[in-house]
Amino acid sequence: MNRGIFLSAKWEYLAMFNYEVDAAVLEEHLPPYTEVDYFNGIALVSVVGFLFNNTSVMGVKWPGFVNFEEVNLRYYIKHFNGNQWKRGVGFVSEIVPSAIVAGLANRLYNEHYSTAKMKHSIDVKDDQLHVEYKWKRKNEEWNTMQVKAADRLYDIEPGSEEEFIFEHYSGYNKLNRNTTIEYTVAHPRWQVYPVKEFILSCNIEKLYGKAFIPFITDRQPHSVFLAKGSEVSVGKPLRITHSTVKKHYSFI
Repeated sequence: MNRGIFLSAKWEYLAMFNYEVDAAVLEEHLPPYTEVDYFNGIALVSVVGFLFNNTSVMGVKWPGFVNFEEVNLRYYIKHFNGNQWKRGVGFVSEIVPSAIVAGLANRLYNEHYSTAKMKHSIDVKDDQLHVEYKWKRKNEEWNTMQVKAADRLYDIEPGSEEEFIFEHYSGYNKLNRNTTIEYTVAHPRWQVYPVKEFILSCNIEKLYGKAFIPFITDRQPHSVFLAKGSEVSVGKPLRITHSTVKKHYSFI
């Protein structure tokens, strides 16, 4: 079904810090009609930093809201639509520098956006790619995400952890106890850089809550990836209800 495109953009330099968590931590966040999607029996969450560039909403590029950073904490879920399992993601937190972007996403998709001061740097030196994202709220210290990688690309292997992390093409958000918002995210299969070094220094409790401290603050990542990215399109939101599970969709 072609639902129509709400937003198009270019997502670039997607840094993914992936952590193994107890699936019970995710239960309170799960939208209705979804369940945790496991990689080889492991539940994962990702702290993600990336660039949101060349953005247009309903075909219009709004001045001041075309290029910006985003940092989020996402987890991996799946939804059975009556015919097949659809792999997707849910979000604990999404941070951008613009209150208008955050407000629009929260209103239309019931997302979990908030705002912070943000900046980034992308450098290539001696065949090394350096990517850094920084963000802070008022009266707080800077949170920092850094990745150093070889400046060459390789294809994602089928069945790999990279494929599990990057190849999710649906997003799900809880609207209420009986309704979930679903949307599609379309993009070609990405390529990734070989990661050499990484640093994540942030206040997990203030950003995501105490429940995530044992799994992120107190542990090394299960993996760290850096993808080149591509053009993406985000579909218009739909509602999943009990009747939806019986193969009925309704536009918001």
